[in-house]
Amino acid sequence: MRKNFSVKKESYKPVLTSLIALSVPTILEEIFSTLLQYVDTAMVGRLGEKATAAVSTTTTIGWLIHSVPGAVAVALLALASKANGAGDEKKLKRLAGQSVFLALISGIILEIAALLLSPYIPVWMGVEDDIVKPASTYFTITSITLVLRTSSRIFAAMIRSVKDTKSPMYISIAENILNVLLNILFIYKLKLGVTGAAIASCISFGAGGTAMFVMMLSKPKLRPSLSDIKPDLILLSEALVIGLPVLGTTILSCSGYIIFAGMVSGMGTTIFAAHSIAITAEEIVYIPGYGLRAATSTLIGNALGEGNLNKLRQTEKTAILITLLIMFINGLLLFTFAYPFMRIFTPSLEAAHIGSQMLKLVAFSEPFFGLMIVLEGISFGLGKTKHIFACESGSMWGIRILFTFICVKIFGLGLTSVWICMIADNVCKSLLLWLFRPKGDIIFKNFKTKEG
Repeated sequence: MRKNFSVKKESYKPVLTSLIALSVPTILEEIFSTLLQYVDTAMVGRLGEKATAAVSTTTTIGWLIHSVPGAVAVALLALASKANGAGDEKKLKRLAGQSVFLALISGIILEIAALLLSPYIPVWMGVEDDIVKPASTYFTITSITLVLRTSSRIFAAMIRSVKDTKSPMYISIAENILNVLLNILFIYKLKLGVTGAAIASCISFGAGGTAMFVMMLSKPKLRPSLSDIKPDLILLSEALVIGLPVLGTTILSCSGYIIFAGMVSGMGTTIFAAHSIAITAEEIVYIPGYGLRAATSTLIGNALGEGNLNKLRQTEKTAILITLLIMFINGLLLFTFAYPFMRIFTPSLEAAHIGSQMLKLVAFSEPFFGLMIVLEGISFGLGKTKHIFACESGSMWGIRILFTFICVKIFGLGLTSVWICMIADNVCKSLLLWLFRPKGDIIFKNFKTKEG
């Protein structure tokens, strides 16, 4: 294991090259992963506003469910990237074994819970009566392969930890191609509508999860033995310290999103459809930020494991600058093409018009959202997540939810006020994360003392 800690000066070029090499495939993977939802929304959207609402109603619930594998993935990426940087292959294999254990346990629990609750979720979301059944059906069918979808996210994190971001990208591309072909078959050829979209997604998710598992096993560094899969209390406790605040953050945030969406759903089908589609459309803008976040976490963890303080500092600065630049450009594009972008997802002129106004409004805040994302990535790589829980949860409930409730329920204001509250929340989160960001130099010195 490497233990020679260094602060040797290096040029920014190697760091920039590594960040780009790792982030481009991850960005493409994020794009294609999001496109799977986009394809369902766009293809079902041809069937009308009610079909769109049925597919979109449970989106926030899906975010809540996937907060569990998301937190596991963050913890494992932080630990595995450090182990890889330190050249500790024994620990890598143990972590790969723990990833299998955690994927199975969390996936099974989540799948059972999702299937049991699927009839009630649309009702809790406050949708109109004629949307409850198709929304419930869509959520039930897409949850059938939830254990494999959970596994996919966790195993992808392990693969990225050894600086392979291309393999998850290829799997995501194949998953999307399969989904499009199956959508054509089930939605249009067999005329199954929303149910057909759910069947296509279910099969695609299952295939993607299986492929990700096979890919992880193909990596010699990540091929665990049966003994590695047994619970390792030391590694699990390390993962818990990192992952639990992430899970708490996401649960509180997603709970906020659910209440947030519920307040909008009461405004009527057209407004809710416009809101849901605009939220989905905005995702494509900040996807590059999430791709850079994963790459940044990997490089930060590797630098910490290598004991290279200068590389750690350069990675932080480079990632922030690149993310801000990309999000600024994407914000301009979103503002310029807001209406045609909305029209991709809905034939309704009214919904497209309302949604485009919201997208133009949020376009100016994209750099702040990008800053929030990359600061998360730096913290994840350092294994420091508690301040993220405090900053993001406090802002979500203290700004977005509270002021949306005041605007909608007390003053009876419309969708514009809702999106202003959302923007204020994003700006506040980014500023709080900047103010309370962990100091890499201090963490490096502590890590050096522990290892040395």
